[in-house]
Order: sequence, then structure tokens, then C-alpha cells
Amino acid sequence: MGTRIRFADGTSARVYRETRLGSGLAQHPCTLVVVFRLRLVHGPGHTLFRAESLLNTPLFVGFPGFASKLWLAHDEDGRYRGLYEWDDPQRAEHYARSLWRVLALVSVPGSISFTVLPGLRRDDVLADPGLVEGVARDDAPDWWRVTAGTGQ
Repeated sequence: MGTRIRFADGTSARVYRETRLGSGLAQHPCTLVVVFRLRLVHGPGHTLFRAESLLNTPLFVGFPGFASKLWLAHDEDGRYRGLYEWDDPQRAEHYARSLWRVLALVSVPGSISFTVLPGLRRDDVLADPGLVEGVARDDAPDWWRVTAGTGQ
């Protein structure tokens, strides 16, 4: 908690909560990074959202393949991110597409996106951001690419 994670787009965000199911380790790991910007949430509204977000935990913990999630506070651009470890990339993508439908109700249009990094554990990506070097996404800028994580 409290660790600041930096991203290749120049933004950073502080971890405010972690949720784990069992050990939090997946047998067929992938890292899932989700980003969104909430509508009408500014100033003190961010504190309220972080408190309220605890109520959302049952929505994703019940999805097959969930292992763990780091909840990140809003960054300098008002965007929230979730960094997940998921068991199986297809399950991670299914969850992200399902989440999209719910987030679309409360998010700025066009602000929701996700990236699945197959074969990579979330904590390994945080410990060694170089693991994602060479991973290119034509359809997404570097909002998802961690450059400094745990203990940095």
C-alpha cells in the first residue's frame, strides 16, 4: 500500500488497496491492466470513490481466473487503473470486456481500455518492468506499460 507506480506515458498512481484470492498466484498467469476515467468525480469525490470501490470487490472476485488486483488511485490525468494477475489470458479478456459494460455507465466516453500480457505475473512486471519491453500495442499508447513499480 502506498507504493507509487509509474507508467511510460509519464503518469503515476499510488496503490490504495490489494485484493487476493487464495495465494493470489495463477497457474497460467497473465497481467491485466485496466484504465478508465470517471465522469463527474473531482477533488473530494476521488476519496469517496476509493471508499465506495470496496463494494465492487464481489463483482470481479467471482469471475473465473481471478487471482489478485492492485487498486490504483487516480493519476495526474484523473484516470484510475487496476493491475491484476489473472489465470488464463482468455479469462482475463472476458472479464475486461464484461467490466467495460459496467464502467461505461460511469466513465468518460473513450476513456476505458485494457491490456492483457500473457505469461507474465503481475508482481514480476512490477519488480522488473523490462519484462514488457518490445510488447507493442498499435491501438494503445503506453498508459499500461509500467516503468517503475514495487520498491522504486
